[in-house]
Amino acid sequence: MIRKLYDWTMRQAEGRYAYWVLAVVAFVESSVFPIPPDVLIIPMVLAARHHAWRIALVATAASVAGGMLGYLIGYGFMDAIGQPILEFYGKADKFDELATRFNEMGGWAVLIAGVTPFPYKVITIFSGATHLDLWLFAGVSVLARALRFFVLAALLWKFGAPIRAFIERWLGLLFTAFVVLLIGGFYALRFL
Repeated sequence: MIRKLYDWTMRQAEGRYAYWVLAVVAFVESSVFPIPPDVLIIPMVLAARHHAWRIALVATAASVAGGMLGYLIGYGFMDAIGQPILEFYGKADKFDELATRFNEMGGWAVLIAGVTPFPYKVITIFSGATHLDLWLFAGVSVLARALRFFVLAALLWKFGAPIRAFIERWLGLLFTAFVVLLIGGFYALRFL
């Protein structure tokens, strides 16, 4: 089923409604959909590099709006909707453990999930379920998703098709390493 969704998503990147499909995929990926918008962004930017920034902006705006839906699911519909989604992604048993510590580092969790391969949708739902400050959640979501999608678009805009294999293989790991180093730097400044 996931492969069929992925193949359908890739075909949409070439269609005349690609921006709308990107917006819908980015929106629902932030709360329930398993395919990240990157799979649309890559072929769309490669097909029209001069539209790279518009494509990144659409993905960012729709993803943050979808993140707000995830927050709402967690905040108001945890039992009816949020719990089954967390169970689908295998994260339901981790909720109680994470909920007690989540608000202490909530902004960092949103940043990490927003730029790394960790499922952002899980953190959007956790944020709502644990009542993380909405302004903090929204602000960090904008920052994280813009960072992810604009860096992706910038690499594709600058280097074109040759960078695609690098992005698909290493970009998630590089974002993860960046966040680890950033958090490690703040930790070192605080405690050393």
